[in-house]
Amino acid sequence: MARYTGPKCKLCRRDGSKLFLKGVRCETAKCPIEKRSRPPGMHGYSRGRPSPYQVRLRATQKVKRYYGVFEKQFRRYFDVATRQSGNTGENLLTLLERRLDSVLRSVGYASSLAEARQLINHGHFQVNRRKQDIPSYIVQEGDMIRPKPQDEVLESVRQCRESRGHPRPEWLEVNDADLSVRVLRLPVGEEVGVEVDDGLVVEYCSR
Repeated sequence: MARYTGPKCKLCRRDGSKLFLKGVRCETAKCPIEKRSRPPGMHGYSRGRPSPYQVRLRATQKVKRYYGVFEKQFRRYFDVATRQSGNTGENLLTLLERRLDSVLRSVGYASSLAEARQLINHGHFQVNRRKQDIPSYIVQEGDMIRPKPQDEVLESVRQCRESRGHPRPEWLEVNDADLSVRVLRLPVGEEVGVEVDDGLVVEYCSR
């Protein structure tokens, strides 16, 4: 599985907003974007007013970085979104939000996307009572997600959720007793985690 191994905080500074790539650290005063909000590079060099192409590119890069996908995989999601009925931009963000690693981050079972992927890759979670070790698995309406019973990470997952204030996305039902998550429905546009103009992303991918 391909993954980004470079400095994550530089991605947030380049975008000018927090992408929460380093979990709890991003919520504290230690977050580099709190100290150095300027773009990375020598003296925070500014390239002047961005062109329309650059604006669309930055919006697309923000989505890819937030969900941790590379260009080839992102294009596959876009192709699927264009074949679905409705708004292509909303369809694209909804698909990305329904990834299993994104779901675990949304309900607070992991503090970051990288932590969620590690839990899934190591086989600590089940979907519909079957082990699921693919982070890019797209959940469907009615799916039941839960940690493996008697798993060694069960307590750490519970503590992570408690530390993050028991987040409860409206399209997901969380049972705090056994840490199971049921997909009540598919998320709608305003329920996705990343704040971006999806129209700019569609314009960039349709060029």
